[in-house]
Amino acid sequence: MSNTSPVTQFCVTLDDIQRAEELIRTYVIRTPLVDAWGLQPLAGCRLRFKCENLQHGYAFKARGACNAVFSLSDEEASRGVVTHSSGNHAAALARAAVLRGIAAHIVMPKNSARVKLQAVRALGIDPILCEPDSASRESTAVRVQQETGATLIHPFNNRRVIAGQGTAALEILEQAPDVDTIVVPVGGGGLLSGVLIAVKTLRPDIRVIAAEPALADDAFRSLKSGKIEPALRTDTIADGLRTPLGTLTFPVIQKLVDEILCADEQVIINATRLLAERVKLIAEPSGAVPLAVMLQHAPQFAGRNVVALISGGNMDTNG
Repeated sequence: MSNTSPVTQFCVTLDDIQRAEELIRTYVIRTPLVDAWGLQPLAGCRLRFKCENLQHGYAFKARGACNAVFSLSDEEASRGVVTHSSGNHAAALARAAVLRGIAAHIVMPKNSARVKLQAVRALGIDPILCEPDSASRESTAVRVQQETGATLIHPFNNRRVIAGQGTAALEILEQAPDVDTIVVPVGGGGLLSGVLIAVKTLRPDIRVIAAEPALADDAFRSLKSGKIEPALRTDTIADGLRTPLGTLTFPVIQKLVDEILCADEQVIINATRLLAERVKLIAEPSGAVPLAVMLQHAPQFAGRNVVALISGGNMDTNG
């Protein structure tokens, strides 16, 4: 694309994503692309899954966290890092901090999935619990930052995090050069923004569809209203997608996404089960939302060559 491309307007460029790919290469897994033969009759298209549920920490968040932590100067790193997250970014940032040998302060909602709390504790870090709303998460993280001097690594509204997440798209384009549609879950929009910038720079002909729970449809509503809309509920089973969009991610999504589609709770539950039964992939409900959207809006994918990104595999089996 030329320098006048709308893709160059944002906080992250393709060059940033390619540099991130080099930086984090030894810290993340090049996850496999799996053919979903058992689901293609239901989906009505050729369907493959990008298995970020098999990433370190079982989520794509390892990409952005490693890029953010290993991009810090030595002086910045010496003061540690702080973040707030419902779980997967929390564990990913904790792991990246451990790999670099620096302190990490992790703020998590008190209703975070048990498996995600345990993932942080397993790295020797005791999460700082807060109320399960965005305002509480952010204010607690700011307080901890002020008390410790640590660098705040926002889970999605951070250019280095966005660039790191975009490395998943570079892998998809190499693994599936014939893809014409990519389906990506959207919560805060870090993954979606990184994917959009990479894909729409290199292959603007590819449709990128965002997938969102109907009970956490703030991205869908934001695209319609033209401004960032709040998350009105926190009770979707897809707990990783409950957050509103960020000031860095929304402009990318507003300009580049082809469509945002929503899935109902029961369809998300069914999609999670189908992934396990038919494809033998364990995905948390947030990770299964792309498949749920495809099942609920099947005519929009008919005859397409689709890659759906399965974003996480931290299934809380204890209720």
